[in-house]
Amino acid sequence: MPKMNVESFNLDHTKVDAPYIRLAGKSEGEHGDVIYKYDIRFCQPNKEHMEMPGLHSIEHLMAENIRNHHEKVVDLSPMGCQTGFYLSVLNDADYDHISSVVESTLNDVLQASEVPACNEVQCGWAASHSLEGAKEIAKGMLARKDSWNIVFAE
Repeated sequence: MPKMNVESFNLDHTKVDAPYIRLAGKSEGEHGDVIYKYDIRFCQPNKEHMEMPGLHSIEHLMAENIRNHHEKVVDLSPMGCQTGFYLSVLNDADYDHISSVVESTLNDVLQASEVPACNEVQCGWAASHSLEGAKEIAKGMLARKDSWNIVFAE
């Protein structure tokens, strides 16, 4: 395959073993700051995916709560394939710290009693949410926490 500009397009999705967290890239600024992009994969590519209402809700919950655990979050973005998220952070290449932040954030999801910003003023599709779906996704990811550091099947 030809080398693509998008890092994840160069990843052989048939060889990964989700769930996992992996460093997907880094961008260095001219003054020394570095943005690290992590691939937080919840579902096995091309085999399973998150249903949209649950994905939408876990996106809201994680985007809001992750900033309580990491002060330098740049962005948390869902993947269009509905299998995971990209987390971008400033100056943090510490895998164990990122893993701990993700774990704490997913535990916040399990404790949530409502989805933040789940209304027509703050959300572009407020009718498409499922708190229960978000909790099921979080439970599934947390249940396999011990394998988050293994990206490729053996």
